[in-house]
Amino acid sequence: MKKTFTLILFFITILNIYSQNKNIISKSKNNMNNTKILLEANQLVREGKYEEYLSYLTEDSKWVFVGERTLLGKEAVRQYIKEFYLAPPIFDMEKSIEEGNYVTALGNISLKNVDGSYSHYSYCDIWRFDNGKLAEVSAYVIEKKP
Repeated sequence: MKKTFTLILFFITILNIYSQNKNIISKSKNNMNNTKILLEANQLVREGKYEEYLSYLTEDSKWVFVGERTLLGKEAVRQYIKEFYLAPPIFDMEKSIEEGNYVTALGNISLKNVDGSYSHYSYCDIWRFDNGKLAEVSAYVIEKKP
């Protein structure tokens, strides 16, 4: 009886460890997919392929520029791009941190002004993904002073 109980306890422990490892591996794969999606979408913006970029967004996408404005829906994002991206922005994502359906991206971005000069910013974007699409971002953007 004691051996049977010990054996059952052993198998339960093994199943628990297997289940935990499987969950960790699954989480890791999902996170890598979200980063890959974000990198692909960013590359389209760099190339000025804005309509292709918009296909990476959910229809009800929400962009919050903290302390400035909020864009609701893909059409609002399209209008923002038309207004502010006079040329494809120059940017790099220096670091990313992933957890579940979220990717936090840190980097720098430069936007062309009407007079041809560029304004330079540091950013921290917190992206939420929904079924492999960019659903929401909280963007913390700070202008770099010369």
